[in-house]
Amino acid sequence: MHQQPDFLDNLNQEFKNGRRWLERSVVLAYAAAAGLCVVVFTLMAEGAFGLFERVFHWQGGWAVLVWTPAITAGAVWATRRWAPGAAGSGIPQVMVALEPGLDSTHRGRFVSLWLSFSKMVLASAGFLAGLSIGREGPSVQVAAGVMHHARRWFGPHSGITSHGLLVAGGAAGIAAAFNAPLAGVIFAFEELSRKLESRSSGLLIAGIVLAGLIGVSAFGNLSYFGRIQVPSLSWDAVLPGLCVTLACGGLGGLFAKLMAASLTAAPERLNFLRARFPVRFAAVGALVVAVIGLVTGGATFGAGSEAVKHMLEGQADVPAFYVTLKFVATWLSAWVGIPGGIFAPSLSIGAGVGHNVAMLMGSDIAPALIAMGMAAFLAAVTQAPMTAFIIVMEMVDGHAMVLSLMASAMLASLVSRMLARPLYETLALYMLSTLPPAAPQSPAEPPGTTPAEAMPEGPAVEVGAQGNPSASNVPPPASP
Repeated sequence: MHQQPDFLDNLNQEFKNGRRWLERSVVLAYAAAAGLCVVVFTLMAEGAFGLFERVFHWQGGWAVLVWTPAITAGAVWATRRWAPGAAGSGIPQVMVALEPGLDSTHRGRFVSLWLSFSKMVLASAGFLAGLSIGREGPSVQVAAGVMHHARRWFGPHSGITSHGLLVAGGAAGIAAAFNAPLAGVIFAFEELSRKLESRSSGLLIAGIVLAGLIGVSAFGNLSYFGRIQVPSLSWDAVLPGLCVTLACGGLGGLFAKLMAASLTAAPERLNFLRARFPVRFAAVGALVVAVIGLVTGGATFGAGSEAVKHMLEGQADVPAFYVTLKFVATWLSAWVGIPGGIFAPSLSIGAGVGHNVAMLMGSDIAPALIAMGMAAFLAAVTQAPMTAFIIVMEMVDGHAMVLSLMASAMLASLVSRMLARPLYETLALYMLSTLPPAAPQSPAEPPGTTPAEAMPEGPAVEVGAQGNPSASNVPPPASP
């Protein structure tokens, strides 16, 4: 017969270990700091895009044809010069940093306090330029860099590892950026890590929730896409809902495939020009984004939250070809190499698909179709359906669409997997393959080849706007 736990004895043992409580305090303090950094980054990004909007509304908006390329070129130059590891979304970088065989020098290329600070400044420059980017992916790298810094306070026998801190930091970034702690926890398990260390999982999840609560405290329990009021659904919603889901699954899969191809190897000629003339390439790409923004009356600039709000309000001021142009603008914004993510633009594209289907089929459940489109397209691009479902579910007022959103995300992700490999995983593997070999192991070290050491030597990488690498764009470690 098992002996029943002795409550008083367990309580005494719990408070007797002062080192354990110190470690817990450090983790929670860094989690709060990570959430605060994401809040500051959010304010920086919103302020920068607000300034861009004033430029856009000045003298008919033609100034953006000079403003957007100039700011983008400057930001890409600064990124390559001072913080090459800050380029991109940050999610693939954190995935690479999670590789167990990576040494501290290589890990420092992807997560650090300097990269977190640089990410906040340079991604804000992308919003200042009006590019079609989001701040959620960068928030993952920002928070992971802050949390990983806590490792220096723990001894070699601590139950809190670098792996756990990176996972918790990345998830805390999602939680704080979306004001959705639950989405952060799901993201940690689904995208960053299949498991958390059992000895510290409760503490790390508490850190994720704390970072999310920092965001909620600063901005309220609202997404910057607003709250979605959905009507009651009946069986009449099955056909339009299926159309939205399949369209988003196909488009999302094509988008992921295009992103991976553009930011790893193909098309070779254009990537050769991008590698040889990165700043000029960025300026030309940004000019195209500016032209697209002018054609759409500004709808494709930035994350796209205003366009989504207009769709939800039934204001038909978004062009019918918004989905196509936002698709292209987001792809180009990623390709030019500036720090910025695709989470928010993906939600905007999905909302556009739902809006178009509602217009074509004469449906009176447009808000529901828009919500399904947001969940479906994000799930198709990231192939993380549970995270996408939770993020959109927290925007919906009520639980009437829980099953519909879950089904849409799952089906769209399945369709996407038939067209493309998981985007973040593909990019992370490419980044690993281009790292220089690790230092030789000393005789005292156990034999075996780590994942980083197994990769062939290749050119250094630049991580594109979604954390995507492109060969020969980042100076090797020995470069000044």
